Amino acid sequence: MLALMQCARTPDGPQVAIVGPDNRTRARVAVELAQNDRQRERGLMYRRDLPADSGMLFVFKTPVHASFWMHNTQIPLDMIFAAADRRVIGIIPNAEPYSDAPLDVAGSSQFVLEVNAGFCARHGIKAGDRMEFYGFSPNPQD
Repeated sequence: MLALMQCARTPDGPQVAIVGPDNRTRARVAVELAQNDRQRERGLMYRRDLPADSGMLFVFKTPVHASFWMHNTQIPLDMIFAAADRRVIGIIPNAEPYSDAPLDVAGSSQFVLEVNAGFCARHGIKAGDRMEFYGFSPNPQD
């Protein structure tokens, strides 16, 4: 959790902006990166909270049909799936904590951003928006 807290407080740390088709920024999130298998497998499991406007960005080497679950995840989350071109292709709102049900959207994703539940509704985030990355290179470490 220390790395996540540092991201939330460090303005120059890794960030993802969600930008609408009108080129207006809908939201900006301080992120912790999950760029290798070990980091992606652990995700946000066992966390008790997630600071506002913070999240975890899962980065895959190539686009995949990404499927997630909430096993051992205590925080309700919104999941934002984006293709290789960083366009949002789908959203899973309010994922239920501790559920083992697979959560996915149609299509292949290279990036999945997890944020607190209700984030997408509050900021009007929807399919067709795009992710912009700041303070890091989105290249997986695998």
